[in-house]
Amino acid sequence: MKLQTLSAACAAAFTLSFAGGALAAEPVTAKLANPIAEKTKFIAGGAVFLCQADACVASAPSSQTFAASTCKAVAKNVGAIASFGVGGKTLDADKLGACNAAAAPATQMAAQ
Repeated sequence: MKLQTLSAACAAAFTLSFAGGALAAEPVTAKLANPIAEKTKFIAGGAVFLCQADACVASAPSSQTFAASTCKAVAKNVGAIASFGVGGKTLDADKLGACNAAAAPATQMAAQ
């Protein structure tokens, strides 16, 4: 009986570990307040973001990618962020405001 219980517990843990990995694999997307002129690529929050037009996407994010600190890093690279999220979850207005406080000035972005 103990062996069956242990086996069931191991199976459940194994299944949950794959479910957590599947959630972390969803792309993290930053919608930009202003479109950028050319494609940009950089690393933030342990993931590579590819930015084009009005969006930046990290298609292979780490467990640390969806964070306010990552949003700030994205904003420093490409300017103000309109929304930052993964799946159906987005940063709230206060965190988004703090993120945008780190945004690169528009004049600096035009010079790049």
